[in-house]
Amino acid sequence: MTGDAVLLGGPLGLGHEMMARCCADLLEGSGWRTRNLDSMSLLGAKSGGVGGRLFNALISVPGVYDGLHFSHLRTGSRLAELMDRRALAPMVPALRADLRREPADLVLSVFATGASAAARLKAEAPRRRTVVLCTDVSVHRLWVAEGTDLFLVTSPAAAASVRRFLPRAAVAVVPPPVRAAFYAAPSQEEARQALGVPLGEPCVLVIDSGWGFGPLVESVSALAAAGVHVLAVAGRQRAVERRLRELARVNHRVTPFGFTDRVPELMAASDVVVALPGATTCSEVRVVGRQLLLLDLMPGHGRDNLLHELELGGAHVCRADPAGVTASALALLDGAPPGATVRLGAALGAGLRRGPGAGWPGRAPRESRARAGWPR
Repeated sequence: MTGDAVLLGGPLGLGHEMMARCCADLLEGSGWRTRNLDSMSLLGAKSGGVGGRLFNALISVPGVYDGLHFSHLRTGSRLAELMDRRALAPMVPALRADLRREPADLVLSVFATGASAAARLKAEAPRRRTVVLCTDVSVHRLWVAEGTDLFLVTSPAAAASVRRFLPRAAVAVVPPPVRAAFYAAPSQEEARQALGVPLGEPCVLVIDSGWGFGPLVESVSALAAAGVHVLAVAGRQRAVERRLRELARVNHRVTPFGFTDRVPELMAASDVVVALPGATTCSEVRVVGRQLLLLDLMPGHGRDNLLHELELGGAHVCRADPAGVTASALALLDGAPPGATVRLGAALGAGLRRGPGAGWPGRAPRESRARAGWPR
């Protein structure tokens, strides 16, 4: 089956934009004709601008957005339902008018409010397929609505979170979509030669994926001062890009970038990638085959995704200050091993055998060790 597809994305962070690009490439490669539509634009110029500013204000105080996500969006509270209704009031008529002007056989939503609007219109065009793709490990209430033909998620946990709201939903667990350029990334040697990074020097990529969180410039400076070559990507944060370029003028170990399409090459050149736990960026790093060092600075769904990435392996978390980033990056560059998976009894027994003075207060009583199955 082929035809015309509309991809409903959003402007908040680069993850949704990159996901829409990836899906467009996949569909067009199968013969579909695609076009992108910004979900926030369906709110209208005034409401869309207000919505964007409100979101930025919420995430600027992480505890506030954490409260909204964990207490309302993830659980589907009355406030979440109200937010959905308010957004749909202008969006549904706007999307209906757009689809009448340019009919589509498929609406693929990679942005939560777009997903809800497309589902609402399903009854008016039963033959038009409505599909949602969400790469977060926890799919919150605004993603899930009656009228969606298929939910595409990337983990069993995400599938379960969809069925929290729609127990009979059609859900498929799929590999995270990643653009072809990352599968075709050059070797580390080729990438370093192109970028002018010495082959024998430790190299870290620090990347802003569009959220603007964290002391990026200060962390880059601390890494460079510790002898690490740093590839620093500011994305669309113009002020951050200017500061990085100023830093590069006084420290030759810093190579700055703004928004760039060379990210696959930059990942290939690096040994470690420092980033937020956005699902898109993490999937790209895994395809290239580099270690992830994650900052716990993305509130809400970012907290969920962080734990999921750590569970997948090949990812680490650090304190989100320049000293913490530098200490953890240097440990990874020095080959610090991940924790091994061993039996509880064996791990505790080994620790207990170390005895007092080695970080343990002393051996547990013999009968306690026996009940727990620990070595005697």
